[in-house]
Amino acid sequence: MTQPPLDYAAAGVDYTKIDGLKLLAQRSAAATASNPSIHGVRELPASRGESAYIMEVGGQLIASITECLGTKALVADDVRRITGRTHYDSIAQDTIAMAVNDLISVGATPLSVHAYWSAGSSEWFSDVPRMQDLVRGWQAACDICNVSWGGGETPALNGVVQPDRIDLAASAVGIVKSRERLTLGDALNVGDAIVLLASSGIHANGISLARKLAERLPQGYATPIGDGRLFGPALLDPTVLYVPIMEKLAESGVVPHYCANVTGHGWRKLMRHSKALTYRIHTLPPVPPVLSFIQRESGMDAREAYGTLNMGAGFALFVAPNQVDDVIRVSAALGVPATHAGIVEAGDKRVVIEPLGIEYGAQDLHLRV
Repeated sequence: MTQPPLDYAAAGVDYTKIDGLKLLAQRSAAATASNPSIHGVRELPASRGESAYIMEVGGQLIASITECLGTKALVADDVRRITGRTHYDSIAQDTIAMAVNDLISVGATPLSVHAYWSAGSSEWFSDVPRMQDLVRGWQAACDICNVSWGGGETPALNGVVQPDRIDLAASAVGIVKSRERLTLGDALNVGDAIVLLASSGIHANGISLARKLAERLPQGYATPIGDGRLFGPALLDPTVLYVPIMEKLAESGVVPHYCANVTGHGWRKLMRHSKALTYRIHTLPPVPPVLSFIQRESGMDAREAYGTLNMGAGFALFVAPNQVDDVIRVSAALGVPATHAGIVEAGDKRVVIEPLGIEYGAQDLHLRV
């Protein structure tokens, strides 16, 4: 019997419910903004609602963020039975990427990362290969981004986290080296080019949907996806760390007018900024095989797929038209293909994906008050 199509809500993630809490928290958080003034510290109000928060301390702009991996550790644990590998080195990079890729979206250079590894019991830490891979992968990701691993917390939360499971999260702090490096969207305007940096696969968003799909497949994570690989291992390709690209762009004199880390909400994130502008896409980047497989096997239409998954676009840069070639060149030199995908136009706040006949309006994204 044909099963009904899967979507993110059916997989247990409904942003129409989650985003309401985010907006409520933002309102209360904004009411605390003046508290640090007694220390001579002030916030940059424009950073509220963005992917990272910025404060000015003694003339220096400090950015910070906290992010979690989500449920990708569950995939790693299941796929280990197929491959014999823990894959915790890969998901360590995913966890750090969730934080630092948000941090760079406001123009910050990451300096330090702290780990939060919350296990269901102390027994989790007795699996030496898994523990060693986590530590090794965490350090390797820090080295790629030239950040210090400052420390962290490793609680054993029996009764909160399931036994033999772990919840991985990271916080990151960075500096905005000059006000010219800020990418809070003040310069975002009509005529800007949209350049999309390639993703490596699913990254760490949409994993709940992928896990639900694996339950439906007769071979589960061992299902071939059509490119010579199996579903589970393909899901575990680590998230791209875009930090080196942003640093090299700055060295080359390229400062984006705005950036968006394409994570939850998929391509709807392209209209994250509060300005009323139309983001018109005329060229699509290649879709990683694992994402094409998910879309096909789950029965998702294009609108649902591009509104949920990254579909090949891991990070978006909005730049002056004369800087497009520089972005593509720098990104390619660091091993990440980039696509000149579209243009910013005057009009209502919306994302128009012309090749697919898809449109998302302001009502489809509720991330900021």
